[in-house]
Amino acid sequence: MHGKKPDIDRVFHALGDPTRRAILEKLSEGPMSVSRLAEPLAVTLAAVVQHLQVLEESGLVQTEKLGRVRTCQIAPGGLSVAAQWIGDRRTLWERCLDRLGELLAEPDERRLDVPTGGRPKGE
Repeated sequence: MHGKKPDIDRVFHALGDPTRRAILEKLSEGPMSVSRLAEPLAVTLAAVVQHLQVLEESGLVQTEKLGRVRTCQIAPGGLSVAAQWIGDRRTLWERCLDRLGELLAEPDERRLDVPTGGRPKGE
């Protein structure tokens, strides 16, 4: 995964699992070994390794093996892909809502032309 931009679909897939989110939360404390990561989780060490593989493939985690110990850490920039995607959507949604607010604030020309009988003028 080194040097390759994380894929947004893989990032959201990785974040979609509560165990993987728990692993990321734990890694936010700093780098740690796979066995130390597995301690508080209610899954096997093999399952943790599989979750780490998904996290690494998504660009959210980096692992390095030194001797018999595999150390994991949060990958710099991994979450920025998700943050950028969410930020772009938020900007779009805010613009749409701002425009809707402007439209709702404008006087309704058609409503002003309706006489008290309930039918528009000219009919």
